[in-house]
Amino acid sequence: MDRSNHIIASEINARPEQVQAAVKLLDEGATVPFVARYRKEATGGLDDTQLRVLAEQLSYLRELNARRDTILGSIRDQGKLTDDLAKSIAGAETKAQLEDIYLPYKPKRRTKAMIARENGLEPLAQAILADRTAEPEALAAGYLTEAVPTTKDALNGARDILAEGLAENADLLGDLRRFLHREALITSKLVEGQDQTGAKFRDYFDHSEKWATAPSHRALAMLRASKEGVVTLDIGPEPETGASRAEAIVAAHLHTKGNGPGDLWLRKIAGWTWRVKLSLSMMVELMGDLRARAQDAAIAVFARNLKDLLFAAPAGAKATLGLDPGIRTGVKAAVVDATGKLVATDTLYPFQPKNDLRGAQAALLKLITTQGIELIAIGNGTASRETEKLVGGTLKLLPHDVKKPTKVVVSEAGASVYSASELAAREFPDLDVSLRGAVSIARRLQDPLAELVKIEPKSIGVGQYQHDVDQTRLGRALEAVIEDVVNAVGVDLNMASAPLLTHVSGLGPGLAEAVVAHRDVHGAFTSRKDLLKVARLGPRAFEQCAGFLRIRNGMEPLDASSVHPEAYGVARRIVQACGRDLRQIMGDDTALRGLRAEDFVDDSFGLPTVRDILSELEKPGRDPRPSFVTASFTDGVEQITDLKPGMMLEGTVTNVAAFGAFVDVGVHQDGLVHVSQLADRFVKDPHEVVKAGQVVRVRVVEVDVPRKRIGLSMRKDGGGKPAASEDRKPQGQTLRKHGQLKRKAQTDQQGALGAALRDAMRKS
Repeated sequence: MDRSNHIIASEINARPEQVQAAVKLLDEGATVPFVARYRKEATGGLDDTQLRVLAEQLSYLRELNARRDTILGSIRDQGKLTDDLAKSIAGAETKAQLEDIYLPYKPKRRTKAMIARENGLEPLAQAILADRTAEPEALAAGYLTEAVPTTKDALNGARDILAEGLAENADLLGDLRRFLHREALITSKLVEGQDQTGAKFRDYFDHSEKWATAPSHRALAMLRASKEGVVTLDIGPEPETGASRAEAIVAAHLHTKGNGPGDLWLRKIAGWTWRVKLSLSMMVELMGDLRARAQDAAIAVFARNLKDLLFAAPAGAKATLGLDPGIRTGVKAAVVDATGKLVATDTLYPFQPKNDLRGAQAALLKLITTQGIELIAIGNGTASRETEKLVGGTLKLLPHDVKKPTKVVVSEAGASVYSASELAAREFPDLDVSLRGAVSIARRLQDPLAELVKIEPKSIGVGQYQHDVDQTRLGRALEAVIEDVVNAVGVDLNMASAPLLTHVSGLGPGLAEAVVAHRDVHGAFTSRKDLLKVARLGPRAFEQCAGFLRIRNGMEPLDASSVHPEAYGVARRIVQACGRDLRQIMGDDTALRGLRAEDFVDDSFGLPTVRDILSELEKPGRDPRPSFVTASFTDGVEQITDLKPGMMLEGTVTNVAAFGAFVDVGVHQDGLVHVSQLADRFVKDPHEVVKAGQVVRVRVVEVDVPRKRIGLSMRKDGGGKPAASEDRKPQGQTLRKHGQLKRKAQTDQQGALGAALRDAMRKS
């Protein structure tokens, strides 16, 4: 355990004792948000990101140690465990190293090498290794038997024995692995006859690049193309000299430095072993590593985008009209009040085939005036801009003394999934599925977090090749993101739905349902302590969840803050030092200005907790999310055909990938701001510059109407010329010729994103 603590500490830039304390808390059932927020003294202030990495590494190391014990037991049972072998097993730092060491002792089916040993050929192999001056054929002649009738059979048996030994040599495997990690290329070739079927993968019909540096989006694209039978994939050393270098590494483990007959024969064996045994197993391993690396990157991109989206600014508790645009089926309208409760619905038919524009406007005006609408949320799907235009025209018809609502175009990704879900059916059993989508659109404008947690994260559409990655790992990563965001924002105990409460530290689906059921029967909670009256919610769950649940205007003012009930005594001592009432102090930073956190530290609560309490008393229950802003789409720009190079537009970032950001500019097709066009400097990671939900100004660089592709730029220098270090580190600007990776700086505005768009727009 001490060794694991040191390894994890190095990984998360912490001390081993911090890791040890965190592991103890997590093993006792504490959640990451709880430990990060309320156990800072114990962990030395480890944040949620460090704790997530710690938990992941801890799981890996425990699996590694369990496998280590199994291997030790297996070899011990075989009677082959030596002190040196035990030391090697104990020193293995990865699962791959451990399995390399175990290979010679791993139970296996009968092999050619085993048969050769049974036929008495192991001494021949040893004799060739011992005497390099002797002719192997002459040595083989002394080992002929009925089972080994010719010298060729004898030498083949010796070869099989030596090859198996090489294939199970942990040091050799490590040397080859390091060599290939440096030098290996991944190469894709078109499968004959698949050029039309796999046209979207044409950049990979004849493509080659370094395995070590292949970005995740290209790796996943090639893996998908291979899975669909469009291309074949190969991973190995550079064809001209790489194979001979690999063979030389194998030969070095046979110590073939001389030129005697034995050396020459052994070098041939080394080449044969590489070609027949090791190259294939190494390719399989590297392919698995590439897939894992690409999936890790894709999952990280998805998780970061989801976090940005969930942290999006809420428009607030205001009466909202949600519009789910449609043409033939009509525009579905749903009104929710300030609490999110559905109060009215309607269906409008302003477009083909009914063309009831006046009827639609009259219905909108009635809803706006009778329901006191302050916000209008318009889904960004089909007919979105037409619906926005309808709303804009309708608002002009309002009397001057009526305050006009604010119209906002909202991403409707996942709304249809929610509409057809069991949750939506329980919430609105008598409501048409299409109208449920309008409700979701309205609510996600009021509070994106509260509504988006109801939708399967993979349906929200902010991922990169999300269907090509390990779905279990993806689900686990996204659940962690949701848990961290929900607990960072805090939850109103008397307003939250069961899906939202599910993600609160210490609750989960069962207790969340129990909390809502108790609230429905007994009315609103008046204090956090009332949670202990909920069925099956005991002291342990209360400890974990209480600090993240808020009660507005309750009996206890501190229940509206993130101060944990266990620390209310400290908070009251701080208030007493001010000589004023608690309700007067909360939110008044001037009253707390002269206090020193050090004066309130005691045996139970250290300086980090006291500082958090002081900060919370200054701004109780503050929302960490930003202020609400929305993009204004340009009038007259509604279709991709309306776009022209050079146009300046405002839009909303919908997705951030490794190669750039996708931006909704209001034409039903997101445009791509390639990583090279995000700023007037070299950008390694697009998340350095933009995040999902951000409002940005972009310049149209390229429009490809037939392929529905839009190239955008956020650079101030014109967008057609690379930033200084991009000439040295081009990303996504590669042109492939005869399987060789060549580089070309972008030189003019029209062609700036051609290569990038071909490579990157295949995100789905």
